[in-house]
Amino acid sequence: MRVFLVLLLSLSLGFPAFSQSPKSNRTTMYMTYGKTGANLREFNQMLSNKGLSPMRNSYSNLSFGYLTRFNDFVLGLELFQNSGPKSNFDGYAIDYHSTRFYVNVGFAFTEEGNFQLIHYMSVGTGFLNFQMLKENPAQNLETFFENPEHGFILRDGNLHKGSLNMTGFLTEIGFQMSYDVPIPGREEAIELIARFGYSFSPFEDSWKLNAIRFNSTQSGAFIRMGAGITIPDHNFFYKDAAIGGHFVYGFHFTKPDQFNEVLVANGLAPFKGRPNNIGLKVLGENRGLLYGLDFYNLGLSGEADESRSHTLNSLRIYGNVGLKFFERRNLELGGTGGLGYGNIRYSLISNEKPDFPRLFEEPLHDAFLRKGGLMAKPEVFIAYGIPLSPNHTSKIMFGINGGYEIPLANYKLLDLPMASYMSNPYFQLSVGIKH
Repeated sequence: MRVFLVLLLSLSLGFPAFSQSPKSNRTTMYMTYGKTGANLREFNQMLSNKGLSPMRNSYSNLSFGYLTRFNDFVLGLELFQNSGPKSNFDGYAIDYHSTRFYVNVGFAFTEEGNFQLIHYMSVGTGFLNFQMLKENPAQNLETFFENPEHGFILRDGNLHKGSLNMTGFLTEIGFQMSYDVPIPGREEAIELIARFGYSFSPFEDSWKLNAIRFNSTQSGAFIRMGAGITIPDHNFFYKDAAIGGHFVYGFHFTKPDQFNEVLVANGLAPFKGRPNNIGLKVLGENRGLLYGLDFYNLGLSGEADESRSHTLNSLRIYGNVGLKFFERRNLELGGTGGLGYGNIRYSLISNEKPDFPRLFEEPLHDAFLRKGGLMAKPEVFIAYGIPLSPNHTSKIMFGINGGYEIPLANYKLLDLPMASYMSNPYFQLSVGIKH
């Protein structure tokens, strides 16, 4: 919510500043992929002391973002999933993953046109998951819970508990170059993107886990390439072409009843309540046609017993297309259909683990199960926009979304199908910017 207030404040200050000059506008939704250099010095030094090879010095970046330009001022939102390289040791796979959410602000060095050069700075927060796990031989949940420990999992800013559990202060400074490729007969264009710069965590001990610093999992020089859909300035005369970025918060009307029964039968506490979700929705429109992407994360968590905690987490990613059924003044009504990916992840975590290097030598503490597959959903929404500019090209949007998620796989955790948990109606509130 604090990030969103910064976003609205920046917009409200920005519009008056540009009111005396010719407007130059652009909105873009995009994806990029690249590599960031990173050296896990302290962990690699421990491996070296044991005569083992170090982990490779880079991690991959996959991002999805929304960027809007007002004259020379640039503002955006960006979500990252970063994956480190895998190393193998005595049957264990060692790797790490991190997630980041950024608010981007920047300045365009070039006039609005087919080629753009932008300097930007990002501020945000993140999540780190570092693990050393081996395959658990169990074929069913009963056997799994008899001896669940098959490695260790270290987390900071535990996203598996829910999206609001990200932590730490992260920054990035970079440059973006882009070039438009027109789409015949459309107001949108394909934007080809290249980015380079440096990511860093400004506080030395922000990502210290079990006596070893993992700051490099969130830092390093990067280069990324990507593409997106953009609405250039010269096509903004068409009032029905726009792209909006929205935060969503909602409730899923489902409970893991069958899984809770298994937990209780094995002496563990059940999960309580229903999962809520917080995520990012980007929705474009043109002549009543809607298109976009949704990202949101469901989490349940609690104490499993006196010495362990557990989480049941699910990530959902959808590509959506649809139609706007009705628009009058600032009121809109529409519907979309989505097809995408969902997963379900159960973690059983020991609350007390030793520090390195003893943890590396005695890794059996935690357990992890995961399954993924295709998902589909129909959704309807009603939204109201508050204009931010005299010509109504930019609006603050408030919306209500409702739909039903349909799993297209059985989502088995070993021998227990979890499709009934994944299949559910949901309700979301949204707030964002359409430009």
